[in-house]
Amino acid sequence: MLQQYLKNLLVVLMVMFYSLVAMAQEKKEKDQGMDKMWGESKVSLDALKAGRGKLFDESNFGMFIHWGLYSSLGGIWKDTTYYGIGEWIKHKNMATIPTEEYMPLAQKFNPSEFDAKAIAQLAKNAGMKYIIITSKHHEGFAMFKSQHSFNIVDATPFARDPMKELSAACHEIGLGFGFYYSHNQDWTAPGGSGGPRENPDGTAATFENYFYSKCKPQVKEICSNYGDIDFIWFDTPGRIPKEYVIELAALVRELQPNAMLCSRIGHGLGDYASKGDMEVPPRNIPGLWETCDTNNDSWAFAWYDNNFKSPKETLSRLIATVGRGGSYLFNVGPDGKGNIPTIGVKFLEETGKWIRKYPQVIYGAGPSPWGHALPWGDVTTQGNSLFFSVFEWPQDGLLCLPGLESEIISAKLLNGPDISYKKENGWIVFEVPYKPADLPVSVIEIKLEGEAESAKVNTNHGIYPNIQTTLLAEFAEVSVAEKKEIKWMEKYGEWKHVNQISKWEENSKAEWTVEVFEPGYYYIDLIYKGEDRLVWKTITDEGIMVQNQQAATEKYQQYKMGILEFKTSGKHTISVSLVEGNTESSSLKSAIIKPIK
Repeated sequence: MLQQYLKNLLVVLMVMFYSLVAMAQEKKEKDQGMDKMWGESKVSLDALKAGRGKLFDESNFGMFIHWGLYSSLGGIWKDTTYYGIGEWIKHKNMATIPTEEYMPLAQKFNPSEFDAKAIAQLAKNAGMKYIIITSKHHEGFAMFKSQHSFNIVDATPFARDPMKELSAACHEIGLGFGFYYSHNQDWTAPGGSGGPRENPDGTAATFENYFYSKCKPQVKEICSNYGDIDFIWFDTPGRIPKEYVIELAALVRELQPNAMLCSRIGHGLGDYASKGDMEVPPRNIPGLWETCDTNNDSWAFAWYDNNFKSPKETLSRLIATVGRGGSYLFNVGPDGKGNIPTIGVKFLEETGKWIRKYPQVIYGAGPSPWGHALPWGDVTTQGNSLFFSVFEWPQDGLLCLPGLESEIISAKLLNGPDISYKKENGWIVFEVPYKPADLPVSVIEIKLEGEAESAKVNTNHGIYPNIQTTLLAEFAEVSVAEKKEIKWMEKYGEWKHVNQISKWEENSKAEWTVEVFEPGYYYIDLIYKGEDRLVWKTITDEGIMVQNQQAATEKYQQYKMGILEFKTSGKHTISVSLVEGNTESSSLKSAIIKPIK
């Protein structure tokens, strides 16, 4: 009797120990933020030399699909709407749905309107070259036939394998295909990160047990049963030990030697880097990388979320990503019946119509030699061609370009007539029609004497005579202050990214070097956040100063500061300092220079 009591006590103590360890780990991960859960974006393998990566490198545009048991809830649990990313509704930071209540939802999950061929055709119509779909998200539900019973074939009335159908549809029409798999988090499997801490028999659940009983066998299934796979997109490695990541990478290499591994596998073992969710970097990044974004605010379907990105916004983010040297993975979230919302479909179709007219702007295109966006749009390159994608068409018929020193052979509207140009004050001014040549984006092709990607360019930001310039903190030279990227969520899981300058002191300064097209007067606005009221000072290298006190709030806001004068054209510096106010809470995002016309 005593022996059995001691045995039971030992089990209880072990469970308590592992629970405390797990809670401590969860707290640490929460304190670290999701950027730590995403893992380091470095990669260790040269995918192109190894014979992988051509599809990724040349396509630059793919479809991401978040679809799972959570899609049937659509953001609602027990008559309450949870605003945020729909695929996290089970999590304690949202509806906190007990596992014993969540898993039976599968018995009513019947996406009878799912049409794999229609989704594959939508991706192709949208100009996308591959599809990556969630095979298992953090909730633990497998959207494929698996030996683990919590899957769409065995646990639902649908009783079909949509992954097999979508894989076949992609292969049939020539799209690449890949799987998302959450290898660390599993909220319904004992031992998975965020999952139950006890096995059904009452013993302590360990990650090792989860890894070998579910994770690794399921990765083997998705790598074995769906033909050739181009991508395996692991997610949120967090603190997963390296030995498990090595095993998964080796398994994928064995079964799918041509598949590309996303950096979110962890420990630098990916083939290409994945930036943070919804992040379009402001400056060029070398190597193979992508940013993943979604067509509205949530990744998975949420009934209320119709904040869909317009074709113009989608194209601007796509072109900006390609212009920075990356690939754009754009997400859709089918509902519980298997349908992608109508507005999302319509906007993607319109995006694809534009890409079919201007494929050279996207496919196989290289980054902008300026290294950053320009006020009127962005630049991609191919061969000896610069492609100017103009989102803000100049109303005065003059498109101004700073910094290009390479010799121009010709300039024309892409798929249209030649346009004239002249050099003035070290700038090139193109004479364009007063109305945009095309909507939502017009394209100008500039042919150079040499390779466009390595064109000789002065990368300083320009101060334009006919359009405002935004000087981001990212590009400032900072002294006695801290320049750093910060992330926050507007709604749960809706990430915002900003490079900002904070930790101001008496001698702090943020300084930008700019190229001024013509002398004159310009408004200067600042975008910042802070407390109470702040006094900011702006001064140029010509000694022109603007100093003003304005309000401050906890959110970034744009404030009018005054009028700057540039007495001469050419190179100048603009510096911003915080003179009075709470320096600890003050954060500067950007300065905006607007011509006065």
